[in-house]
Formats: sequence, structure tokens, C-alpha cells
Amino acid sequence: MSTDKSKDLTVVHLMRHGEVANPDGILYGRLAGYHLSDLGRRMADRVAEHLASRDVTYVCASPLERAQETATPIAKAHGLDIATDARLIEAGNVFQGKTFGVGDGALRRPGNWRHVYNPFKPSWGEAYVDQVVRMMGALDAAKDRARGHEAVLVSHQLPIWIVRSYVERRRLWHDPRKRQCTLASLTSFTYQGDTIVSVGYSEPARDLVPPHLLAGAKPVKGKGKAFGA
Repeated sequence: MSTDKSKDLTVVHLMRHGEVANPDGILYGRLAGYHLSDLGRRMADRVAEHLASRDVTYVCASPLERAQETATPIAKAHGLDIATDARLIEAGNVFQGKTFGVGDGALRRPGNWRHVYNPFKPSWGEAYVDQVVRMMGALDAAKDRARGHEAVLVSHQLPIWIVRSYVERRRLWHDPRKRQCTLASLTSFTYQGDTIVSVGYSEPARDLVPPHLLAGAKPVKGKGKAFGA
């Protein structure tokens, strides 16, 4: 049997947290105090069941409560402690603490215009390239910690979508309605040695996700996009 470390296969799953209790529809961003709803906890339990038979040796989460709570049943199922990596945190956003969503009329408010003049940067929050840098750092660190096994990192929709777009060589600016990163989904990066050779996507808790939140998150058949090593 070869012992060449460059041939090791390691899988790092980037998981989006479950549903959050947020009856007022606030863009909570990096604010503390936002926890999983009852449905969100069910989503986390479902993914823990889905991953129970997998060779997970490392579980890590964003410092925000919703991510830590999502990671808890996964770590428990494998007898692991949860590590925390600040690089997995939600993207910064100037509209944090306000209601600001697609179709809610926020873009018709003159006070918001100075923040949305450049969708390529984006001008309302953390630059896409900065998200790529920190998320790739978190992925690589997890790959090293779980080399030859699997790791689960719980993060947030936008950073997950941006780093996937980067790895799959797509432009970083995009229509938010078309992100393929629904609640409690897994975006899985397979490494051969230190090189990402494929990206997969799955939704173990899809049947629990409210239908109106599934737009742009159609399930993917197969293992996802493959890359030359």
C-alpha cells in the first residue's frame, strides 16, 4: 500500500447553518443573539444523521451562535469537540440590524443608495476577494487537520457561495437569488493531497426547508464539478 501523502483524499464539507429564529426579518449579519429555531435544530440533527457514518475527524464552526448550534449534533455524533474559526464568520454588511431583502423595497430608499453603487466590490459590505482569502484559509486549515479523513465546517451562505464560485472559476459578483446554498446544505471540497479535485453539493435536510427558501437551490445530481489535479 502506498504511503505517499500526496495521494491522500480529504473531504472538507462547508455546511450552511440551519434556520434561525428571526420573526422580524432582520438582516442579522454578525450580530450576537440569533439562535436556531426549532426547525433549524431539526435541520442540524438531520445533517448529523446524514454524516454519522462518515469518517469525520474535525468539526469547526463560525463563532456565531447559529453556526455553533448547527455544529453541535454533528460533533456529538462523532465524539468530537467543536473548534471555532473566525474566518468562517458571516460576511460584513452595512445593513446589519435592518430589514433589507430582495424585493422589500430597500433599494428605493435614497439613504441606501450610497451603499449599493458597486455590485462588483460589493460596496455595501465585505469585499468578495477578502471572503475568498479567509474562507480558503479555513478550508486549507481543516484539510490539514483532517488529512485522509473528513471535516465539517459550519459557516454562512454568502461566504460559502463565494469560495465555491472562486474554486469553480466563476465570477464572484452574482444574483443573490441564484445562490446554490440552501439552509443546512453541504458544499463538499475533495482534496487529493493539497489540491482540490472536485466540488459537490447536497441538501440532506431539503424536505425541511420552507419552499420559498429553495429558489436558486436546485439539487445537484452526481458528485459535482471535477478539476484536474
